[in-house]
Amino acid sequence: MSTTAMWLLLAVVVILILFFSVLYKRRFTVHELALTGVMAALSLVAYLFFRIPFYGGSSFHLGNTFTALTALLLDGVSGGLAGAIGLALADILAGDPGYAITTFVLKFIIGITCGAVAHKVFKLRDQDRHSAGYLVKVIVSAGSGLLLNVFTDPFLGYFRNVYIFGQEYTVAQALTKIAGGVTFVNSVASTACAVVLYLALRPALERAKLLSKGE
Repeated sequence: MSTTAMWLLLAVVVILILFFSVLYKRRFTVHELALTGVMAALSLVAYLFFRIPFYGGSSFHLGNTFTALTALLLDGVSGGLAGAIGLALADILAGDPGYAITTFVLKFIIGITCGAVAHKVFKLRDQDRHSAGYLVKVIVSAGSGLLLNVFTDPFLGYFRNVYIFGQEYTVAQALTKIAGGVTFVNSVASTACAVVLYLALRPALERAKLLSKGE
């Protein structure tokens, strides 16, 4: 696939996801936009400057931490956009624009999943931080999207490698196995980091009246 076609495909993906975001959530407050922007920047920095690359394009990094964290603090759309924008831009700046297409989709899925579990299933913002089972709900909420990524990342990565990069099927299958293992390690580490940061940031942001206590 040509570079022009990849950029056009990425543009279509971005437009579709932003359209879905508008349908899901009609407006963002200034605080939400600011926090989402900060988390997108942190995702980018975590990937560009603090990653360990592996063979075949995979790498260990904690950029996904901020996708899940934003979803827990705000909602799934905000989390998805923070990770999708920050990490897709990181791919482009790292010289891998072909990865940006699947990255944008995958990070949005992480955010939407974490947000749905946190705020639709557990109603996390209405939970007393000292109540029984609160920590478990936070862990499950953060881990839901990140562990789902263990399956979606290699799956979409396989099709990207074959149909965008033109790799042989056997090579793509081998790289998919490597990506699955690396993604699992990333997901476990990012879940732990997101939980710790959420437990620290939620009360501070609520005291500063920068975080809503209910939907």
